[in-house]
Amino acid sequence: MPFVLDASVTLAWHFKDEETAFSRAILERATDESVVVPAHWWLEIANGILTGERRKRTTPDQAAPLVELLRAMSVETDFIPGEHAIERILPLARAHRLTVYDAIYLELAERRGLGLATLDGALAAAARSAGVSTLARLGSE
Repeated sequence: MPFVLDASVTLAWHFKDEETAFSRAILERATDESVVVPAHWWLEIANGILTGERRKRTTPDQAAPLVELLRAMSVETDFIPGEHAIERILPLARAHRLTVYDAIYLELAERRGLGLATLDGALAAAARSAGVSTLARLGSE
């Protein structure tokens, strides 16, 4: 079954100091199942890579395997109308004290009835509070 994948998990596949057993398990699942992402996910990934390069944590050559992996995955990009940000996402962000960017993941998972894979503790807590399932974390990371 597809699930919503956030950038925190995706970037942990590249930055080994952020990798966890949970992120590795999600990577395995993402290679077998479809993932659904909001349109801004691609920009978050690109920005995370660029920020890592500027901080000397990675290079373009080191990031190339992540880019190829993402190209090979079954990724469905969910596009929403602009007014939806004001009508649905802003109230979720306010209610759960999230950034609008994080609330987009919550709204997508809620609207599509999908589980959410995230390493962001506040986003996971908001999802549970909103009745959105989160993919189970492994171990006591």
